[in-house]
Amino acid sequence: MDIRSIPLDESKLNALVTRAVDDLSAGYGGVMVSLGNRLGLYKAMAGAGPLSAREVAGRAGCAERYVREWLNSQVAGGYVTYHPTSDTYELTPEQAFVLADEDSPVFMPSAWAISASMWSDEDKAVEAFRTGKGIPWGDHDGRLYCGVAAFYRNAYRGSLVSEWLPALDGVVEKLKAGARVADIGCGHGYSTILMAQAFPASEFHGFDAHPESVTEAQRLAGEAGVGERVRFASARADDYPGRDYDLICFFDCLHDMGDPVAGAAHAAKTLAPDGTVMLVEPFANDRVEDNISSVGRMYYSASTMICCAHAISEGGHMVLGAQAGEARLADVFRKAGFTRFRRAMATPFNLILEARR
Repeated sequence: MDIRSIPLDESKLNALVTRAVDDLSAGYGGVMVSLGNRLGLYKAMAGAGPLSAREVAGRAGCAERYVREWLNSQVAGGYVTYHPTSDTYELTPEQAFVLADEDSPVFMPSAWAISASMWSDEDKAVEAFRTGKGIPWGDHDGRLYCGVAAFYRNAYRGSLVSEWLPALDGVVEKLKAGARVADIGCGHGYSTILMAQAFPASEFHGFDAHPESVTEAQRLAGEAGVGERVRFASARADDYPGRDYDLICFFDCLHDMGDPVAGAAHAAKTLAPDGTVMLVEPFANDRVEDNISSVGRMYYSASTMICCAHAISEGGHMVLGAQAGEARLADVFRKAGFTRFRRAMATPFNLILEARR
């Protein structure tokens, strides 16, 4: 059938074209955000009030003509405020909180490294689609690891100790008294380090199957002053050493595993009798039709390129994907021998779940 012979609803067509142009604009804009972050342009503007393009360029050590065009792109996207009378540009406190403050829980520029890595890996994804083969985590463009670590670091920093751990039954009390903790799939170790800083009486072990991430985690722990109380090692979720852990954490990683039931079962074996599993997963409802949102689209897209691809590379016994949903996750832990599973809390980006034997 010739698709052009089918009558079109002009209003639906125009709405879709508008959406596509908005998305294309966002893609272009992401490059500008990354440049602004790497060149220190946002930091040069933060707290300074209205500045001319020349002043911004001088503060950041960049060429004025490039900076002016960059500034205009930021104004067009709503990321910088323009004052026509004085021909000056201003980064408001709200804009600075999102774009210039690297410790802000809503700092976004580093997340664009993930998108850049996905574009770089497009040929690998095309091959994977055609062959059904997986793409291991370690085979991706290097910007993926830094982007993921930086994006999640701030979310963990803002919520892990102050909100998520207190939502678990009796866990904070154990950590204060001195507990044994395993952080599975720890990546660069930000979650492990944050907990170690907050609970000096406890000991922490971070495990990840990506050796380069483990090396970086060890370096960061030393910089944070907790190197003596935190140990990192390269290990899979179903073979890490140790027993009688009071708390076992899976931060945004269980859905990446080729056999999540095996990972949960190993947690059941290594957990102390009254221990707790803390499972943090991307927020998702249980049905596709209930995940139609910008966040859902972002997670499904990342899942296609990264999460599912890695799970398939590990054998793909159960490829959950980043939008697994609470019901499927509960089933994983039921199959692994856990008898209690509940939602402790949720955010627009994460589900915080608790499992006990």
